[in-house]
Amino acid sequence: MASPSLVQQGVALLYANLYGSHMESKSMTPPVTHDHSHCEGHGEHARGLRLTAGRRAILDLLCAEARPLGAYDMIDKLAAQGGKRLAPISVYRALDFLLENGLVHRLSSRNAYLACGHRHEANEPLVFLICDSCGNVSERASETLGHDLDNLAEESHFARRSQVVEVTGLCSGCRAA
Repeated sequence: MASPSLVQQGVALLYANLYGSHMESKSMTPPVTHDHSHCEGHGEHARGLRLTAGRRAILDLLCAEARPLGAYDMIDKLAAQGGKRLAPISVYRALDFLLENGLVHRLSSRNAYLACGHRHEANEPLVFLICDSCGNVSERASETLGHDLDNLAEESHFARRSQVVEVTGLCSGCRAA
């Protein structure tokens, strides 16, 4: 069996500090982590954000899962990986920070969160295509939709703040099955 890399050793140390000494048990293994330096647009690199261990653990989990997760699902998964159960308020605070900095998105229809590795502007309208069958979520930006939303808002003398559209249906894989 190969010895752990420096990255794996660092991750194990990070999670041991985050979750306590439980990690030293041979039955506990550190969670698989995601190296954000390879993600297109992950904000801590582009904007110099410093992530706490808790924020990074949540972002790592969302990246590794590559699907929307609810806060309590995150708590359960992190507890299973590290042995210590995080308080919901800690998870929600971390999610708020990640949301504010464009590292994750919240899907209102699912009350779930999803990692974002795209470079898009804060005011850019986003469309999430959510598969009803497999749960896959595709994130898209649309300049045309932005213009249409601007026109609709202007006609109604409305100042829009949020511009997220969630569309449900079947992805190409589920349609073909």
